[in-house]
Amino acid sequence: MSRMLEKYQSEIAPKLQEQFRYKSPMQIPKMTKIILNMGLGEAIQNIKILDSATQELSQIAGQKPVITRARQSIAAFKLRKGMPIGCMVTLRGDRMYEFFDKLVNVALPRVRDFRGISPKALDGRGNYTLGIKEHIIFPEIDYDKIDKIKGMNITIVTTAQTDEEARTLLDLMGMPFKR
Repeated sequence: MSRMLEKYQSEIAPKLQEQFRYKSPMQIPKMTKIILNMGLGEAIQNIKILDSATQELSQIAGQKPVITRARQSIAAFKLRKGMPIGCMVTLRGDRMYEFFDKLVNVALPRVRDFRGISPKALDGRGNYTLGIKEHIIFPEIDYDKIDKIKGMNITIVTTAQTDEEARTLLDLMGMPFKR
């Protein structure tokens, strides 16, 4: 069992139940999945960027990414329907908790001039999305072997019904929000 899951079950869930006065333990919010997404618009001209991105994303997540394709054609961007334009990974279970632990305790503190992340990036249904400009903050990425610094989106999906519940859950789990 991962360290974060153990912390959630022993400390965080009882605090949430006490704070929000849930009648059933099934009402207590928890993380269900984390989605890592790299959108690569320049993959239209250079397909090799997509290969390096999938390899680097698999190192970060510990799981093979899926190549995402364009849903519709856009003539201004020279984009055709079905062209590969990115990659993504969905993490669940132990891998999700291991990644969250690594994100909060190792990767985010390595961001230059880091003062915390915005507590306002919740979507109204208890899901949090975080944008990262440089994927090199993860310890698995060897800086000498990358060809281009890429950004990524990290979406944390929870079972929380409101933003307040989700913010409290993530705060108790160690997410470094700005104060």
